[in-house]
Amino acid sequence: MRHFGQIAPEVRKRLFHQEPCSFTADSPARLLSAALGATLYSPATRPGLAEDILKQGARGVVSMVLCLEDSIDDADVPAGEANLVRQLDDLAKRSDADVPLLFVRVRAPEQVPDLVRRLGPAVRLLSGFVLPKFTEERGIPFLEALSAAEAASGRRLFAMPVLESPDLLYRESRVQTLEGIFRAVDKYRDRVLALRLGVTDFCSSYGLRRGPDMTAYDVQIGASVIADVVNMLARADGTGFTVTGPVWEYFRVPERMFKPQLRQSPFLEGQAVGLRQKLIEHSMDGLLREISLDRANGLLGKTCIHPSHVLPVHALSVVSHEEFSDAQDILRPERGGGGVLRSAYTNKMNEVKPHRAWAERTLLRAEVFGVANEDVGFVELLAAGLSD
Repeated sequence: MRHFGQIAPEVRKRLFHQEPCSFTADSPARLLSAALGATLYSPATRPGLAEDILKQGARGVVSMVLCLEDSIDDADVPAGEANLVRQLDDLAKRSDADVPLLFVRVRAPEQVPDLVRRLGPAVRLLSGFVLPKFTEERGIPFLEALSAAEAASGRRLFAMPVLESPDLLYRESRVQTLEGIFRAVDKYRDRVLALRLGVTDFCSSYGLRRGPDMTAYDVQIGASVIADVVNMLARADGTGFTVTGPVWEYFRVPERMFKPQLRQSPFLEGQAVGLRQKLIEHSMDGLLREISLDRANGLLGKTCIHPSHVLPVHALSVVSHEEFSDAQDILRPERGGGGVLRSAYTNKMNEVKPHRAWAERTLLRAEVFGVANEDVGFVELLAAGLSD
């Protein structure tokens, strides 16, 4: 699989200075954690789950979560498990099935080995499990269960803990909770692919819900948690983990209070004029702003609950030609001693030592999402994906 693989080769050649790399579920964890992109959630109870997985994969989705937790009723869990096993078994029997990275969101540790056992050979389609309401106390049994299931099946299985517990939100317990989470995930570092943020759960503890004109960073309670999670769990000193962005809840909004957040100038040519209006009608301008703020705050990838959110996440994850140029200059071997240089675009200062970690992360993102051609921006990437 590869990002933008659904776009015709001749179109990719026009869009990209460096095309996204190909990868598989067996690729190195460092590559996969950066490549998750827009992780699309789907209830495990869907009758056509197998077909949905194939359809979304063909449309450019590279990671999906099949959910047995909050997205389904408590009473539907047994039926959801049975449907999940049946649908994945069906997929595994198709020799031509090209599926995204698949994860199952469970409720309890015992579901992990039970589902792996019930899946049998079809477990080869699974990349791992999403672990809800993760703290040190709750998380260790999940991680132990995953390790046991991995040993029993012979299949590499990753964990993606979800950080959404009230203990993480409350100021008086936050640091202690984060320290405990770090101890848990550090102990199982090789098995933890990424940490996911449950900002909706954070807001629910205070009866809050952000509107379509607001990003997660406008709700100060949620923003403060994001900042502390990045501070303690996403450091660039070798101890950190990939942290993914929070879910965007909206896909069509009938009425707006504030002006659209998309400038007109990037959309002045051809079909892009209509594209801007379509994005505004579907509340995508708020999503685009939140994706940009995710990246500015150290998050990579995003939880998504609607297929229309996938392409914007991926388009804004592509490395610009200017970013790529700066990163390459900073990481040149002869610059190992540090120093300051003017960017090739002559519009900024690149300071080698302070910007090194940023440059390394940028080149990893360039590997999995590609580098846009010099004259290509996110509007062209969006338009190409929508016209495919």
